Amino acid sequence: MSVKAVLRRCAPIVLFLSLSGANGSMCNKPAGGEASKDPEQTVDVNLAEVDTSTLTPREKRDWSGYVSELLAPCSDTPVSLAQCVQEKRACSRCLPAAKMILRAVRDGYAKEQVEHAFHNRFDAERVRNVPIDDSPSRGSSSSPIVLVEFADFTCPHCQALAPQLDKFVDDRKEVRFVYKFYPLTGQGHERADPAARAAWAANIQGKFWEMHKKLFENPDNLEQGDFERYAKDLGLDVAKFRADMQAQGTTDKIAADRKLGDALDVHGTPTLFINGREYDKSQGLDDWVDLELQLKGVSSALVAVKPDASASAAPSASIAQPKPK
Repeated sequence: MSVKAVLRRCAPIVLFLSLSGANGSMCNKPAGGEASKDPEQTVDVNLAEVDTSTLTPREKRDWSGYVSELLAPCSDTPVSLAQCVQEKRACSRCLPAAKMILRAVRDGYAKEQVEHAFHNRFDAERVRNVPIDDSPSRGSSSSPIVLVEFADFTCPHCQALAPQLDKFVDDRKEVRFVYKFYPLTGQGHERADPAARAAWAANIQGKFWEMHKKLFENPDNLEQGDFERYAKDLGLDVAKFRADMQAQGTTDKIAADRKLGDALDVHGTPTLFINGREYDKSQGLDDWVDLELQLKGVSSALVAVKPDASASAAPSASIAQPKPK
């Protein structure tokens, strides 16, 4: 099996399911920045706004090293995270970053994982352009948070995550949920492409999310007869559904999503992007969204969204995020 095929196997991210920010099961490459080079000589840092009482002495030393060496994630604040917080600099990202690093240290992240999580969450250049275009979506087009999932209906991790992600989106009215097709190949994924085609064919008749639910709930029943039975159950025109599954437009849509995923370095499913930034479990989803709202200056309690999108197909748009201030 080629390296590319191996990388496209389901990513082992069962810990996604907790939605609690637990340490993930994949090791990440260093992403720049350095922690203290000699931890034994690191001076403990105390920040009034950060409760470090739950850390062991070693964890406190490690955390102190990170916040002393990593720079504030604002281009106009060339000081360490610790100095930024202590001096109450204008960079609003310093305190959230220090708290996120504390959680990562407490959860057992290695040095390279801490640095990767920090840069992935706060560096402006890590925000990617993720076009929404005509992809199926739930939630309002005015939502301040756009969550995009690249998923495969035959991936067991996607299957397990689906109901919990649905509940999360239902509970968080600030979130717009967008689905992207990323059918995998290889053993165990033989029905991935046909299932994606069935979902898009249902989308054409306005029943994407209903078909999405059936496909994820019936992973052992993804043959053509099953698809057509689901279509009939959903009140679809089965003849049109069958034709749309094989239509060139369906092929083009799935290919476009896969090409986008490749361009974004998606190497497993499920992969989530939140406002263009890849979610990496350094925070739980609720914490991540709360911080995103905070950084955008939006209170969750005050978010007002138009009830316009249990919409199956979203208007053309792309995810963007302002540069740090």
